Amino acid sequence: MRMPPDPSALAERTVVATAEALRIEAGFVTHPGIVREENEDHCLVAPDLGVFAVADGMGGHEDGAFASATVVEALSSIGAAVSAADLMARLEDRMLRANAALWSAGQAQGAIVGSTAAVLLVFGRDFACLWSGDSRIYRIREGAIVQLTRDHTEGRDLFERGLLSAAEMATWPRRHVITKAVGVRDLPEMDLEQGVLNPGDVFVICSDGLTGHASDDDILLAAGTSAPQWACDALLALTLERGAADNVTVVIVRCGLPAAFPRRASAVTVAMPGPAAGGSA
Repeated sequence: MRMPPDPSALAERTVVATAEALRIEAGFVTHPGIVREENEDHCLVAPDLGVFAVADGMGGHEDGAFASATVVEALSSIGAAVSAADLMARLEDRMLRANAALWSAGQAQGAIVGSTAAVLLVFGRDFACLWSGDSRIYRIREGAIVQLTRDHTEGRDLFERGLLSAAEMATWPRRHVITKAVGVRDLPEMDLEQGVLNPGDVFVICSDGLTGHASDDDILLAAGTSAPQWACDALLALTLERGAADNVTVVIVRCGLPAAFPRRASAVTVAMPGPAAGGSA
């Protein structure tokens, strides 16, 4: 694995997991949007495993939905890790499996069958963000929002090389063409950002169906101080109001104040495609 060194809603439920005295709360929503008839996004919310993810499939609905489901199903099999290093190793193994399945499917069809992946791992006070493609992870800390991921797109690449200005990148016709994704090469290519959690940190994981309509300030306003599920629903409503030209998926994870209750087990929650699905975890 190539990695830098360093139409019915799901039943709503609430699951809270503690990780080394931090309370972890999460919400999610996924929706096909207004323009698209089908949803090629999948997401995973598994606070008991410390794994949260969004995958946005490529290659037309049938292949796109298959691709994102393959990524999420692989991640949902990670199991309980015994350390941050173990969790990372399990993640790498599952991404290799998902990539192999999608690469094989693409080779057999003579087509690209791939998916973006944006994954947040939490173990104790440690976190890691791994991603491939243009699904994003933001962190909100002390009232400020930062995009922890970097879009793997032709527009971003040319901008960073100084070949496009910010204004030119905003209108360049190939700005959204993805340069990395799970399944498009024989080995997955994912970037990594990691750090230490602070109580009060909020992470927003989303597909580009959200960021195509909502600004960083919009995300901060909705998610900065609100309950995760309320924020997810609010961001979906905003996106639908603004046209929702693509599938929209949002996962929000809040790291609360020290918890004084025992860790609860919870089932892995996978949001499957449909006209609307959302829940809290």
